[in-house]
Amino acid sequence: MRLSDLKIDQQATVAWIHAEGDVGDQLLEMGLTPGVAVSLIRRGPFGNPLELSVRGYRLSIHKKQAAAIEVSL
Repeated sequence: MRLSDLKIDQQATVAWIHAEGDVGDQLLEMGLTPGVAVSLIRRGPFGNPLELSVRGYRLSIHKKQAAAIEVSL
């Protein structure tokens, strides 16, 4: 399952990041590393951006970035 497929208030664990280069590095630097718990707080208008809860803080990322992150429930 992809992070972009989560429903509001659903929690998952990051399993793998399928992004390379600057995008992959940026996601890792924001704390989205394998094994970390993440939950979807809300979606913006038209589904973008996604507001996430990660490591005790809130993070907003684009739906395209979230689609590159594989999660497990």
